[in-house]
Amino acid sequence: MNRRIWRRTRSGLMVGLVGLAVVLALVPLGLILGHLLVKGAGSLDWAFFTRGPAPTGVEGGGVVHAIVGTLIIVGVASLMGLPVGIAAGIYCAEYPGTRLATATRFVADVMNGTPSIVVGVFAWTWIVAPQKHFSAFAGSVALAFLMVPMVLRTTEEMIKLVPHSLREAALALGYPRWRTSLAVVVRTTLPGIVTGSLLAVARIAGETAPLLFTALGSQFLSTRIDQPMAALPLVVFNYAIGPFEEWHRLAWATALVLILVVLVLSVAARIATRGRFTLRG
Repeated sequence: MNRRIWRRTRSGLMVGLVGLAVVLALVPLGLILGHLLVKGAGSLDWAFFTRGPAPTGVEGGGVVHAIVGTLIIVGVASLMGLPVGIAAGIYCAEYPGTRLATATRFVADVMNGTPSIVVGVFAWTWIVAPQKHFSAFAGSVALAFLMVPMVLRTTEEMIKLVPHSLREAALALGYPRWRTSLAVVVRTTLPGIVTGSLLAVARIAGETAPLLFTALGSQFLSTRIDQPMAALPLVVFNYAIGPFEEWHRLAWATALVLILVVLVLSVAARIATRGRFTLRG
């Protein structure tokens, strides 16, 4: 009886500690969101989303140029980075013992630890400098470099969770190895891959340092990826260090928009993939 009471006490204590850890992890997030809402929510209006920046020192204006720029830069980066990262992750998980998989995994781990500003300098050296001008495309390339290793490692870990019995059943039915990987393994882990991809998109959407060396920023609405382009992180950076109170107000509102965009994408992905695929042992 004493042993049973001790086990229950120890179990309750550990559950309490885990719950406390969860609360401590959520408190900073709640404080950040609350502060952004207090500082930035009052500046969100129709003009903020539909107008460009006002002349220096003049109140009003918006960040439509930065919203469009972020969608273009992050969209192009995702088109380049997601397929490469997912494909590399599938290969590393399905052929883990090969030299290529080992080397790819090592490079991905190194790239995950590389500061984003170093990636920005790399993109400036190989794209901006030869072209002799900044461009949104260079920014997308830099962000894609940051995205690939995150997507690769997430995809690989999710595929490793698939029971070998599913692979064996598909192979026994006559499926070739490549079709088994795509039709059975990837389909089973699709929610996890989508979640990992969204985490990668969320990270690159808020990166500022690589864009300072590549896209640079602009005060005008532009859709040309071969020219400098505004982005929400650049607006936050430039307005936050500016001397005008109006710029500071817009910086808080822009930061809030960044957080809300990531939140909406995450919730939408969860709803879209909920209950569609499960891992079965």
